Amino acid sequence: MADTKGKVQTVLGPLDPSQMGVTMMHEHLHLDFNVAFIPPGGKDRGKEDCDFVLENAGWIRQNPYHHLSNINFCDGAVNESITGELTTYAANGGGTIVELTNYGIDRNAALLAQYSSATGVNIVCGTGYYVYPSQKEADRSLTVEEMTARAVQDVAEGCPEAPHVKAGVIGEVGSNWPIHAFERRAIEAAALAQQATGAPVNFHPGRHEQAPAEVIRLFQEAGGDASRCIMSHLDRTIETAAGLAEFGQLGTFLEFDLFGIEVSHYMMAPHVDMPSDAQRIRRIKDLVDAGFDDKIVISHDIHTKHRLTRFGGHGFSHILDNVVPMMKTRGFSEETINKILVGNPQQAITFQR
Repeated sequence: MADTKGKVQTVLGPLDPSQMGVTMMHEHLHLDFNVAFIPPGGKDRGKEDCDFVLENAGWIRQNPYHHLSNINFCDGAVNESITGELTTYAANGGGTIVELTNYGIDRNAALLAQYSSATGVNIVCGTGYYVYPSQKEADRSLTVEEMTARAVQDVAEGCPEAPHVKAGVIGEVGSNWPIHAFERRAIEAAALAQQATGAPVNFHPGRHEQAPAEVIRLFQEAGGDASRCIMSHLDRTIETAAGLAEFGQLGTFLEFDLFGIEVSHYMMAPHVDMPSDAQRIRRIKDLVDAGFDDKIVISHDIHTKHRLTRFGGHGFSHILDNVVPMMKTRGFSEETINKILVGNPQQAITFQR
C-alpha cells in the first residue's frame, strides 16, 4: 500500500488535505436505491410510475420513496445531470465531495473518476457495506474476515470495478435498529479494516436515538478508533441538544447531512419529525456553544432525483448558496463556518498513518 499518511485518498490519487477546500462530507453521485422503495397505497396507489413533471413535483417531494423513477439514481438522466451539478458546485466555491456509495447500493468507482476528471471536483470514494436488506443474496453470509479483506483491498489496491481507483473512506457502513447480525459483522469489519489501512470510517446508524452510541460501542469493542470516524444522519436520529452533546462525548465527528430536506414527514420513520434547515442550524449552534465546533461536518446526502436542480431540487450548492448565509445571521463566526466546511473535513478524512 502506498504511503497515505497525511493525505486524502481521492479517486484520482492522493491529495494534500490543504487542497480539499469546501467539502460536502456525505453525498451520492450514482447509486441503486431500490431498497428504499415503499409502494404507495390508498388514493396514491399506482402513482409510483407517474411522470416526473411539475404537476407531480409536490407529491414526489412529500413522498420521495413512493416514486420509482425518483429513487433510480443511476440511470442516464442522473448521469447526464451530475457533471453539470458538480461544475456548478465548483463555480460556487466547492472543492471536494465525499461519495459514500458502497456494497449493496451499486458503487461505480470508474464513473466517479470520470466525474472528477471532467469537473475538477475532488471525489473520495467509499467502501464497506450498507444495510442488510440492500445486499445481494450471495453477500449476506459474508464473514467478518471476508468483509474486512474486501474493504482493505479497495483502500490499498483498488476497487474491483475500477482497479485504478482506490477507496478513501470505509462507509457509509449501514445498520438498522435493532442492528442485524450482518450489520454487526460489517461494523466489526470496518474496525479491522481501519486498523489495517488507517482509513477514516463513516456510519449510517439506525433510526433510533440509541443507535449511534450502540454502533460506536460495537466498533470500539472490535478495535476501532472513534475519533477517526464520522457518524452520519444525526439530524434525523438524535433530536435534543442534551442527547447530541452526550453522544458527542464519544469523540466521533458529528455529521448533519440532510440539508435541503424541508419536508417534516419522514417516510423512513414516520414517528420522527424531520427537522428544517433552520432547526438543523440551531442544533449545530447548540453543539458549537457546547465546545464541539471542531467535530461538526455537514452535507446534503443527495440520493434521489428530486433534489437535483434538473428535477427542481436544490443541488449540491444549497449549503453554500443558502445555508451559510443563514448561519451568519444566526451568530456563526466566519472562523466556525470555515471549520465546519473546510478544517473539520480535512481532519476527518485525512489518513493518519
